[in-house]
Amino acid sequence: MSVDSPSSGDSPRPDLSEPRTWTHKFRDAFRGVASAIRTQNSCHVHLFATVAVIVAGFVRNLSTSDWCLITLAIGGVWTAELFNSALESLARAINRRPDPHIATALDTASGAVLVMAFAAAVLGGLVFLK
Repeated sequence: MSVDSPSSGDSPRPDLSEPRTWTHKFRDAFRGVASAIRTQNSCHVHLFATVAVIVAGFVRNLSTSDWCLITLAIGGVWTAELFNSALESLARAINRRPDPHIATALDTASGAVLVMAFAAAVLGGLVFLK
């Protein structure tokens, strides 16, 4: 089975049967984040929101506990989005034709991002509006 590269400049990982060093694991992880930011429009929205919240946190001089909550919220949204992006990429590699099972999986993953983003917005409101 042929696997299309998600974007130019990315290459498939080498033989997955061989153990990878921690350096390789981190390199792959950072490449995955960069690829998502480069190829997913929704990541641009999350990036803007992340920067805006961090700037607002410094302006409001948030407490350490508030920073912990904000950091967890930001991390949760990014984690959900990265899993969603990975699932979308995998779905395209498996089957490019319409498939109701794949559509349901992708909709569910998008729903997870929506739920996390909503929870993060509520948490942000509670932190910034107190």
